Amino acid sequence: MKATLRATAAAPEAPDKTFARLSDAVRERLAKLGIHRPFDLVLHLPLRYDDETHLYPIAAAPPAQPVLIEGEIVESGVQFRPRRQLVCHIADGSGVATLRFLNFYPSQSRQLAAGRRVRAFGELRQGFFGAEMVHPRYRMVTPDMPLAETLTPVYPTTAGLGQDALRTLVQRALAAADLNDTLPPELITQQALLPFADSVRYLHHPPPDASRVALEERTHPAWRRIKFDELLAQQLSMRLHQRERRTRNAPSLKARDDLTQRLLTALPFRLTRAQQKVLAEIRQDLTRPHPMQRLLQGDVGSGKTVVAALAALQAIENGCQVAVMAPTEILAEQHHRKLTEWLDGLDVEIAWLAGSLTPKQKKAAAERIASGAAMIAIGTHALIQEQVTFRKLGLVIVDEQHRFGVHQRLQLRVKGTRRTTQPHQLMMSATPIPRTLAMSYYADLDVSVIDELPPGRTPVVTKLVSDSRRAEVVQRVRDACLGGSQAYWVCPLIEESETLQLKTALETYETLRQTFPELAIGLVHGRMKGVEKAQAMAAFQSGATQLLVATTVIEVGVDVPNATLMVIEHAERMGLSQLHQLRGRVGRGAGESACILLYQSPLTATARMRLRIIFENHDGFEIARHDLKLRGPGELLGARQSGVPLLRFADLETDLDLLDTARAAAEHLLREHPAQAAGHVARWLGEKHDYLRV
Repeated sequence: MKATLRATAAAPEAPDKTFARLSDAVRERLAKLGIHRPFDLVLHLPLRYDDETHLYPIAAAPPAQPVLIEGEIVESGVQFRPRRQLVCHIADGSGVATLRFLNFYPSQSRQLAAGRRVRAFGELRQGFFGAEMVHPRYRMVTPDMPLAETLTPVYPTTAGLGQDALRTLVQRALAAADLNDTLPPELITQQALLPFADSVRYLHHPPPDASRVALEERTHPAWRRIKFDELLAQQLSMRLHQRERRTRNAPSLKARDDLTQRLLTALPFRLTRAQQKVLAEIRQDLTRPHPMQRLLQGDVGSGKTVVAALAALQAIENGCQVAVMAPTEILAEQHHRKLTEWLDGLDVEIAWLAGSLTPKQKKAAAERIASGAAMIAIGTHALIQEQVTFRKLGLVIVDEQHRFGVHQRLQLRVKGTRRTTQPHQLMMSATPIPRTLAMSYYADLDVSVIDELPPGRTPVVTKLVSDSRRAEVVQRVRDACLGGSQAYWVCPLIEESETLQLKTALETYETLRQTFPELAIGLVHGRMKGVEKAQAMAAFQSGATQLLVATTVIEVGVDVPNATLMVIEHAERMGLSQLHQLRGRVGRGAGESACILLYQSPLTATARMRLRIIFENHDGFEIARHDLKLRGPGELLGARQSGVPLLRFADLETDLDLLDTARAAAEHLLREHPAQAAGHVARWLGEKHDYLRV
């Protein structure tokens, strides 16, 4: 195998010159591909390959597959029927083929002149006038010009950056780069890995006899080495940052058990075993003199908020403030309402800070936070605005953490940073992270999981109903509301979309008001003012409103035990995580609950699969596992918009064995070969290594 791993040669060039000579426009296009430095070009691997190593006679070329042919142009000209096009006829002695260009430059007309020799690559199909290629890739040649010695790489690219230009840049980077191995020889031998240099050269320029299937399905040994290196770099980066965090100081928050015990006694319920377990883990972390960085996972309704409240009291008992940040005002308001209710009588002042407050209210809240009078500050991203300062911030709680960008989470944490200390950080998520994703992207965090629901939570019956049976759904909503229960009617948009033709919350609200004159109906959507939303939610929570028409702003943070029915319009348009979160708004009381997923036919294959998964599964972790397959890690992590580098080559489903191996190898390298570990991270992540710190 190793003997066949070779690359075409190119003149050496200093790595910095590869980028130094590029225009700003080319740099911008490369940046869109994630290429910011010369070595990124080395790691910009092909999507597929073209075979230009074999020349077919025109008469013997197989049809409907990419082939290379060559011949002399016997006739060339511009035709105007049925549309303007450049048509060339070439002959090679075995037959004649037509090259047809529907879009062309005047220079191409002059270049493809009769009597010249051309080599063309494309699919040869039988047209009305015989064999033809439409828009082939071509080059002018001489009769003795040699064929390619390796398969031709086809790279991921972007508008304005052609394959030829990209191939040239990659080849220069390959020739100039240091491709020496960053891994110790014993690890390469132990894992039966190919050398890095051989692997990367092979993937850029495979020999003609290479297995196209193994290359394009990424099962070739060269791909195995690249995937392993990528996973190892990620694991090393996570562990390096975890080590660095342990060198920082944080306030040691001893478990004094005054306020925490008073809250536990006052609660109208007992903590589940799972809640007690994760609370013990968090309480132990808070006593340490280094910043806690813990992710608290739990399915919808598992009771994460009360665990966070008890952790907050441990900080307050030590004279430290707590910041609670949520991505939406509805969720933040829910936390404010819950904590105010639970902490009543404990003499703990809570400040509420959100964008909907008046300037005077914001100023007053900010002053109470800055003075230290308010021990808990709850809000949205308003908490990280510059004018908000804390007297002594000891704990940061971030709910639905994947909805915040990396830099937003960092801003809040830095607010509590003094010269010598940082606050502890507790991140919560009701979107369960599959094991493989947690092993990969949260390798530097401590993870706690609440894996059971509190007693009394009733299973929610999920029903798939075609929009053609809407009348039956309407009747069921009427019966539920008149029977003393409450219901949600969820719509995906708040204004009409001509392209999607979806029902809107506003239209549905007016329709349902006419349909149910006997019911009190409320409306809530993301464009309402904060005060209006709060009033609408308060009316529903108190029971004054029987039916709430809403957009997906109620996905998280709404807890109305009397709501036993939810209707979701156009469920086929929503993601699995969103459907699961919405469904979790019902089933919070003792009554039997149902979630009706209204869909419009015909369904796409993906939509049909999503609806089947949500219908068959109630376990959030199982749903998240399916979601990972369908959408990839970026959506589940909230990472696409945050800058966290996602895996480009390894697949967390098919390469789990490599992930396990990379985790073990990372520990070994950091312990036995720290310099090589640092070099490996620098090779693969460069500046992106910094994103993983938060």
